[in-house]
Amino acid sequence: MKKYAKRYVVIKKDREFRYLFNKGESTVTKAFVCYARESKRRKNRIGIVTGKKIGNAVKRCRARRVIREAFRLTEPLLREKTDKRYDFIFVARGLAACLKSTQVYELMNKTVLSKYADK
Repeated sequence: MKKYAKRYVVIKKDREFRYLFNKGESTVTKAFVCYARESKRRKNRIGIVTGKKIGNAVKRCRARRVIREAFRLTEPLLREKTDKRYDFIFVARGLAACLKSTQVYELMNKTVLSKYADK
C-alpha cells in the first residue's frame, strides 16, 4: 500500500455534480460555496468547481489546490468526529485564489466541521 494513500475519492461524473447541486445543503463563505450530502460510501468524496470568473488558468488552478489542501487537512477531523460519510462539492469564489491555504483551512473548519460533524 502506498505511504500517502488518499482517504477520499474525487467526484468526476457530471450527473453526480448536478445531483449534489440540486439535493445538497449549501454553505456559503467568502472563499467557496460548499454543497454536501450524506453518502453511504466508506470514504468522503470531493469535487471542486472553478469558473472563469475567478481569473485565468493559473488563478483557477491555485484556487483548486488551496481548497484541496484545506480539505485534506479537515477530512481526518471530520472522520474522527462522525461515523457518517459525505459527498462535498466546493465551488471556488473569486477570493479563493488570493487567500493562503491556512486561511481557507480555517474557513473550512468553521463551516464543514461545525455543520456536518455534529449530525
